[in-house]
Amino acid sequence: MYLTRFRVNTGRSEGRRLLGSPHRVHGAVNASFPTPPSRDGSGPRVLWRVDRNTTSETLLYVVSPNRPDLTHLVEQAGWPASDEPGWTTFAYADFLSALHPNDIWGFRLTANPVHNVRHAYVKEGERTKRAAHRTPRHQMNWLLARQEKAGFEVVRKPVERQLLPEGDAYELIVRDQIPLQFRRTSEPARGSGDVQITKVTFDGRLRVTDPDLFRRTLTHGLGKAKAYGCGLMTLAPVRREGEG
Repeated sequence: MYLTRFRVNTGRSEGRRLLGSPHRVHGAVNASFPTPPSRDGSGPRVLWRVDRNTTSETLLYVVSPNRPDLTHLVEQAGWPASDEPGWTTFAYADFLSALHPNDIWGFRLTANPVHNVRHAYVKEGERTKRAAHRTPRHQMNWLLARQEKAGFEVVRKPVERQLLPEGDAYELIVRDQIPLQFRRTSEPARGSGDVQITKVTFDGRLRVTDPDLFRRTLTHGLGKAKAYGCGLMTLAPVRREGEG
């Protein structure tokens, strides 16, 4: 497994065009591999996420079973004349194998929190419609409902640090709700190939409860719309109290 970080040059029109469509990023990421891994669920898949940290720093993260070659992205949306390398790839397998129960990490996850709804006119047994969770409270509950089967638990705040009677019990921030609508084909038919998703970013702290399940979460993704930049969770060391 590999974790790759690529900085997008948002000063270039091609870089901005790329970021304007998750379908274009999906295609560019897939083009990084001679043979993209299978998406049938039999093994780890390619996951990606875009982090817009500041107006001058936009990073593309990719987790993949094979080492990617992002030369085409450097030429399209990077700094091809720079002496600095266009991307950095880290061996991820050793990090994953070193995860243990009760390890605490900071995390970031961009996901597509959805639920199935049944309209009054839909008969019993007919298909329900998938809809996005719209409020931070429901989006948070979406993540909390999946944590056990994903091999982790979001860390609870000490009672003295909880500012609200409810909804503030966890080391978890929900931010950057972004509704997206884009086309995944060039077909002219109206409505054909249209995709609508809502991306939400979670920042927080977690505790590993089941390392095997958690490794699967990190390499297979969490939730829907993985092809369009959702589902990838990354970890960061937690600074302990008293450390500089």
